[in-house]
Amino acid sequence: MNRIDECFARLKTEKQKGFIAYIGAGDPNLEITRQLALAFDQVGVDVLELGVPFSDPLADGLVNQLASQRGLESGTTPPKVLATVEAIRKKSQIPIVLYIYFNLAHKYGLERFIQDAARAGVDGLLVLDLPPEENGDYETLMRQAGLRNIYLVAPTTPDDRIELIVKRATGFVYYVSREGVTGMQKKVSETIAQMTAKIRAHTDLPIAVGFGISTPEQARTVAVNAEAVVVGSAVVNQIAEHAKSPKLVEHVIHFLQELIDAAKQRRKVLK
Repeated sequence: MNRIDECFARLKTEKQKGFIAYIGAGDPNLEITRQLALAFDQVGVDVLELGVPFSDPLADGLVNQLASQRGLESGTTPPKVLATVEAIRKKSQIPIVLYIYFNLAHKYGLERFIQDAARAGVDGLLVLDLPPEENGDYETLMRQAGLRNIYLVAPTTPDDRIELIVKRATGFVYYVSREGVTGMQKKVSETIAQMTAKIRAHTDLPIAVGFGISTPEQARTVAVNAEAVVVGSAVVNQIAEHAKSPKLVEHVIHFLQELIDAAKQRRKVLK
């Protein structure tokens, strides 16, 4: 069974919410990416989203754009990201999803990229700019490789298209909780319950909700209507702030712990 499927099956059995963390691969370098992945696994991150650096990341806000730029500057390429996943797999079985723009996979050679990703230990792809109607044999190639194709649903997605998208998705459905690009927000959308209900009308797949979640309070609120909470820009921002610190990984883990506890509805026990 695919690691993503195993993860959500376990969470369902345990009646637990999932936590998905996004970081830009190669920010500030791939060795730190490897260290962060291993640390995330230890503190309760359920799925790791690795952003593959791209020169024109249209779905991303400034924080993640800069992370992508730093990844490119550190020499990060798709083959090096896959090599880093292989290195992570030597010590961890945390589910890994590559957050990638289609041009990178197309340039690599789509079939070869999918096969190499599977061999490296990747579990799924979230191709930001590849709509289901135009993906050719992408889904077939993914299924043959045992990878999960994760699709996005937005607040503006019409009802009939929600049905089309989620019935072709595997692994989980990523609900973008607000319009626009990635980035930290002061409050979460008020339509999450309504939209997740629309998605559930067409699929039994878990729903992960992301875009804009940056505080424990927001994570706790979003988790009520989702199987998993996705936090990206807020984590990336921590990496940027502590990039030159020898304790970078410790700083990021300290920041994440409260978010994870909130998403999983854990309460601190007062001594």
